[in-house]
Amino acid sequence: MSGLQGLAQENIWFDKSRYDEAERSFYEGMNGIPQTSQERDASAILQDIAKARQNIQQSLAGVKTALHGSKGHTRAQKPRERKTSQNASKSEDQSELVSRLKSLELDNKNLHKVVDDLRAVLSKLESRMAVLEKSQAPASKTVTVTKAAPVQKPKVEEHNDADDDDIDLFGSDEEDEEAERIKAERVKEYAQRKAKKPALIAKSSILLDVKPWDDETDMSKLEECVRSIQMDGLLWGASKLVPVGYGIKKLQISCVVEDDKVGTDILEEEITTFEDYVQSVDIAAFNKI
Repeated sequence: MSGLQGLAQENIWFDKSRYDEAERSFYEGMNGIPQTSQERDASAILQDIAKARQNIQQSLAGVKTALHGSKGHTRAQKPRERKTSQNASKSEDQSELVSRLKSLELDNKNLHKVVDDLRAVLSKLESRMAVLEKSQAPASKTVTVTKAAPVQKPKVEEHNDADDDDIDLFGSDEEDEEAERIKAERVKEYAQRKAKKPALIAKSSILLDVKPWDDETDMSKLEECVRSIQMDGLLWGASKLVPVGYGIKKLQISCVVEDDKVGTDILEEEITTFEDYVQSVDIAAFNKI
């Protein structure tokens, strides 16, 4: 700090041109150039400059030593800080280890409890099994073994030779006639019962699409013509008008027919006879009843 104070008191830097002139004359005198009175004054100034330089160097050396001292102090502080941080980390690790050990101890206790419970259950089961085995042992002793009944030999009836002569091995014609008569009666009764049962009639449900020529066709008249077709085994059902496009509608009508009496070909032929109203007939759906 004394060197810095000396630098603060120096005033050589406020008149730098004079000092530069004095330095020049000093070097000229050293080289053998004659000096004037002004140059002598410059030499004195140069001496002052030299002193000032020495003071500056001394002050700079003091600053360097102070800086080195402060660096050493900071370096000494850093290892201490590192040591404290290491100690803190070690203490944290130790606390974590302690907490883990505690949790492991608790888990171990819980496992011991579970094992003890299982052992108790097993001991109870073993005692129950022993009791059941003891209760079943006397019951098995009291079971009586039933002896198998002796097999009785079939008694063979002794026939006399006279009885053997009376047996007819081939039978007689009268027995054959009686069996045929009974069989014929049974067949007749079965045929009568079958004739009394009503025969099943196969029927089908048909959905027809009847298309007109154009949108000017009278659809009510067309439906009336279709329903005017009457046949044995034909029964007309519900109907409706279904739009096709461009204002044209088709007649969709259902009917039930007996398969043996009415066929789809006959229906199409009969409906297409009304040429003034009907363009075509299609089968939309066909289902057996």
